Amino acid sequence: MTQYQFPHWIRRILLSWLSSVLVLYLLLPNALRNLCDLDGLEQLSPIYMILLTVGFFLLYSAVSHLTQTEKAERLGIAAVFMMIAAISLVPSFTLSYLAVCIFIFVLLLVYGIFGWNNTDKAAQTQPAYCRTRIILILSVLFVLFVSAWTVGRIYCFQSPTFDMGIFSQMFYFMKESGVPMTTVERDGLLSHFAVHVSPIYYLLLPFYILCPTPAALQVLQALVLVSAVIPLIKLARLHGLSGGYQTCIAAMLLLYPAYSGGTGYDFHENCFLAPLILWTLYGFDSQNSVLTVISALLTLTVKEDAAVYTAVIALYFIVKTLLKPKEKNRRTLITAMILLLLSIGWFLAVTTYLTKHGDGVMTYRYRNFMYGESTSLLTVIKAVILHPMKVLYECADAQKFPFIGMTLLPLLGMPLLTRRYERYILLIPYVLVNLMPDYVYQHDIFFQYTFGSAALLFYLTVINLADMQRNRMRIIAVAAAAAVSALCFGLIIIPKGISYPVRAIQYYDYYQNIRDTLHLIPDDASVTASTFYTTSLSKRKILYDAQYCSKAHVLETEYVVLSIPADGNDQNHAAAMKKKQEYTALVKLLEENGYIQYAYIDHVLVIYQKVCKNSNLSIK
Repeated sequence: MTQYQFPHWIRRILLSWLSSVLVLYLLLPNALRNLCDLDGLEQLSPIYMILLTVGFFLLYSAVSHLTQTEKAERLGIAAVFMMIAAISLVPSFTLSYLAVCIFIFVLLLVYGIFGWNNTDKAAQTQPAYCRTRIILILSVLFVLFVSAWTVGRIYCFQSPTFDMGIFSQMFYFMKESGVPMTTVERDGLLSHFAVHVSPIYYLLLPFYILCPTPAALQVLQALVLVSAVIPLIKLARLHGLSGGYQTCIAAMLLLYPAYSGGTGYDFHENCFLAPLILWTLYGFDSQNSVLTVISALLTLTVKEDAAVYTAVIALYFIVKTLLKPKEKNRRTLITAMILLLLSIGWFLAVTTYLTKHGDGVMTYRYRNFMYGESTSLLTVIKAVILHPMKVLYECADAQKFPFIGMTLLPLLGMPLLTRRYERYILLIPYVLVNLMPDYVYQHDIFFQYTFGSAALLFYLTVINLADMQRNRMRIIAVAAAAAVSALCFGLIIIPKGISYPVRAIQYYDYYQNIRDTLHLIPDDASVTASTFYTTSLSKRKILYDAQYCSKAHVLETEYVVLSIPADGNDQNHAAAMKKKQEYTALVKLLEENGYIQYAYIDHVLVIYQKVCKNSNLSIK
């Protein structure tokens, strides 16, 4: 095998695939070329795609024996993409889609003209001294800020059933019985692992047992997130970046809007993704197979879709190793291949389990790619292969541009600035998890879906930064990125984050009155409650959300806690009226079935208790 054989195969396969995409797209009637809908996808045949790709591959291979085609093939990839983009823009034009097409075309054109950079820069010789005190201070401030933000949400009764109420009750069950059961999640006693397979929670259980409160989970999340600084600094040092750069990169992570912002919707298991992914990458780069395997296996236990991250990391190191046969590290290659197979196997196993014995896989988040009434993730994979422009079109949705700006701008786009094109493999989770779905929360920096992608973006920033030849350019890039991160953090994150603890302190008596009233309910009593009270009432075996539970379960519980709906303004008058009607109907139902008022806070909440005919009740 020659040094350049593998890149040639990859290039030719890519050109053959794009050529077949172009032919099939041209064969579609004009009415079916619009990327807004899925009708065109239904008409594309995977069999024809395979046959055409094989045919083009044989054709290009035959031509390559007659003439030198390396640069022609590289430019051909850019040219074919440009033709597909031009054809798709006619029926599906938006400025954002045009911008994405131009960006991809420029990348391919640079590749076509200059080729692939197969040279690793030598490690820099700057001293490895790390300003530990500065990083420690920043880390402590990060933990305090995130904890104040998220604990403040609980004390302001802003943490709803989905998802903080679920996790709070789940940890209560884990403490009492060792199993992750809930009643509030799906209106009945159910293992949370029937919804998401997340054994990683057990790592936090000993700490929760020491302080069994919902607030403790929020603090633990902050500590897990800040621990990602350790592998990130070690990666920066491993790639030759000095102590000053390590400090700036750590500060960039802690100030990164999508990192602290990801805690904005309370505690989630996704917080483990950032440190574990960075440890996995460090294990590969340092050629420590034991560390790689342990961190990768722990990553898989975070959630069923965590296999995407480990599979992509494994694929990256397989391709990276094969692209440089003379420097091939057999151990890295074997480890990566094993991890890729393990990730695929684990994903298939847990999704099969969820489908057959659990609540099913949440494939509806990719409904914008599912055609022919399919609900299978295989349909999404086929859609990506058959019509890649659909992927770009969905990623170019104008509603996703603020998310793209808040994730790439604070890093000055450094994850994209490389001619080592195999590194773009690590962007797959960013595209797949955050940009492709039409599930709005997955491209919102204030939700938990940012942690895994952020880890990969920071890794790309580190290795691309290390490749910069000029030290002055590197200094300017890091300083500017740190400044932009700090600016975004100050303007966007801080005002939102501090609003909750400020409100909790400012209206302490008001919220304490609510807590005192909720504490009147016995600890062992069954309860149905409005969504913002379930977290505070979660340390019990039977708990339901009033909005999502059945009428039978409402009437089975001993106590019902209801928020008293407020009067709406002119803009939300209809919604307020609807809530009042629902509230009135539920109160009537309770009174007709033997419930009487147990406690009351004017304009805030009311608690009803179910009373037997012969019981002696003292009304509070």
